[in-house]
Amino acid sequence: MTRRVLVAGAGVAGSAAARALLDQGVAVTVVDRAASARTEALAAAGATVLIADDAPPELLAQASELVVSPGIAPHHPLVVAALAAGLDVYSEPELAWRLRGPDAPVWLGITGTNGKTTTTTMLAAILAAAGKRTAALGNIGEPLVFAAGYDVLAVELSSFQLHWSRELAVPVGALLNLADDHLEWHGTFDAYAHAKVAIWRAATREGGGVAIGNLDDPRVAAQLSTVAGRAVGFTVGGPAQGQLGVEEGWLTDRAFGAGRLIEADRIRPPGTHNVSNALAAAALALAYGVDAAAVRDGLAAYQPEPHRNSFVATVAGVSYVDDSKATNPHAAYASLTAYPRVVWVAGGQLKGVDITDLVQSVAGRLAGAVLLGVDRAQVAQALARHAPGVPVVEVDSTHDGAMAEVVRAAARLARPGDTVLLAPAAASKDMFESYAKRGTAFAAAVRELEGEPREAR
Repeated sequence: MTRRVLVAGAGVAGSAAARALLDQGVAVTVVDRAASARTEALAAAGATVLIADDAPPELLAQASELVVSPGIAPHHPLVVAALAAGLDVYSEPELAWRLRGPDAPVWLGITGTNGKTTTTTMLAAILAAAGKRTAALGNIGEPLVFAAGYDVLAVELSSFQLHWSRELAVPVGALLNLADDHLEWHGTFDAYAHAKVAIWRAATREGGGVAIGNLDDPRVAAQLSTVAGRAVGFTVGGPAQGQLGVEEGWLTDRAFGAGRLIEADRIRPPGTHNVSNALAAAALALAYGVDAAAVRDGLAAYQPEPHRNSFVATVAGVSYVDDSKATNPHAAYASLTAYPRVVWVAGGQLKGVDITDLVQSVAGRLAGAVLLGVDRAQVAQALARHAPGVPVVEVDSTHDGAMAEVVRAAARLARPGDTVLLAPAAASKDMFESYAKRGTAFAAAVRELEGEPREAR
């Protein structure tokens, strides 16, 4: 009997999943809301393509599985109908895991509310320094179904991707932190955390893998304490036996026998949270079998990803920093606490998350705030309650020049020695195509500012 699979969405992940299934001789039907070059290419490759908002009931009745793009939420009508019809529902990383052959690379997995991409690319740098054929994939890079010719992969996995996994069980998995995020998708924090903890699926099984977790995050530490298999914690404090941490200024391993790894002040990007990310990457690599020299060389040579606490320029004695990747309050807190006096550029889509605790915790270091985006009023209200003495400018423009207005307003609030920090604590798609486009717009506006006489600002 022919295996029939329904694929929802013809984006990057959906197209990759459809092609991989077609290569396996599976009968594939792709449903997408709009025709595109991708849907045309899939039709040419042998898929049945349906342009519609939802799959008709008879299509669900013919299929045994539904592969969803990771962003499709559990409460989406198609998912609800598919589950009610008894279909197996999963996404592209889960498919890639199921399709692995005997020569498949080892997967080392990373998840968390923040720091995933930094940790994943740090890990790839370490693995490359060890001479391994490797890449950083998953939630970044090429789809996992196409990964071939590697020894080991650094795999970033989002809460969406983990929610839609069933069999995926990386032999070594790291959970970096847990904070409120994507609640509009998961519904509750407990559901979000449950998805994240799936990174440790192998370590919860008899004879399973290694669970690596951040001991400085109380929620992660509590979850790690329940793992039945091997659990290795990391901390930016001094490490106990069986842990990684920082001792006398050095990243130090007391879990795998590697000892001193690299000086903490050599970690880039700067910041305590990135020392924590480096410890997680080191733990993953050491659990895989890499030696201390490769950890040192990989971290020393690591080139940070853009839009993550990236210095842009100093203008009139004021530093401008792009941390557009800080798309939730937890990430923004890490940036805001790295600088003593900040003019904060914030706002966008808060994704159902309350920003009050963040504002309360950083109020004392704010020299001003410039707010933009659809949920800027919520940020303004929190500032009015918990930082009433901080001058606030709201920019209501949504056109291409809005970021130039933002940067000019921030420059007027800042004084020499301050840092103007883009750490929005919110997603970007109300105004920008992505957080990267938002960060690029910020940097471009700062460079425009550099070329102007001070009196023109």
